[in-house]
Amino acid sequence: MPKLIIIEGLDGCGKSTQTQLLENFFKDSNVDYKKIKLPDYDSPSSTLVKMYLAGEFGKNASDVNAYAAGSFYAVDRFASYVLNWKKDYDNGTVILADRYATSNSIYQMEKIEPSKWDEYLDWSADFEYNKIGIPRPDCVIFLDMPVEISQKLMTSRYNGDEGKKDVHEANVEFLQKCRKSALYTAEKQGWCVVQCSDGKNPLPIEQIHNLSLIHISEPTRPY
Repeated sequence: MPKLIIIEGLDGCGKSTQTQLLENFFKDSNVDYKKIKLPDYDSPSSTLVKMYLAGEFGKNASDVNAYAAGSFYAVDRFASYVLNWKKDYDNGTVILADRYATSNSIYQMEKIEPSKWDEYLDWSADFEYNKIGIPRPDCVIFLDMPVEISQKLMTSRYNGDEGKKDVHEANVEFLQKCRKSALYTAEKQGWCVVQCSDGKNPLPIEQIHNLSLIHISEPTRPY
């Protein structure tokens, strides 16, 4: 069983649902686990993240460069680790994370020229795992849902109120680029990619869950 499992995906892909199903699976299997959700919006450490998503630094995500925005999230992840789950992790508890440092390569890397993506991936890994010192994940599951489908799901989530979407969720072109950078990173770093649609409609929730379980049962590897 991997020690640090990350569930990643674009907004509206069903991350929260799949994380909950994995949590239920762990409970039924008597796995000693702890679930975390990042960013930690209940903590003061997420203040810069909330300001960024609310558009206080610019109405477009691209108004804040990838290194600055990545640092906002990194500070929140460090605080979450030290204050909320470091002791559990050190004691061998399985950590199930809804988002992690891996989100940098999804939401921030698209702001950079593709020729510099490898440089950003190296910077992000060194900054978070070496310099800040949060743990490297053992298993990263990327829930791949086409943007046009996830947009419909988000609209339904917000009962048709498009104004509830943050600066990431509302920008379809941005999300298309994020999916491209995410799939690049998945191939580069060996993430487990779970296809969540048939190209037109979402796959059944249980089918996606079962595909995720297959990846979790595979041998772990450092990212």
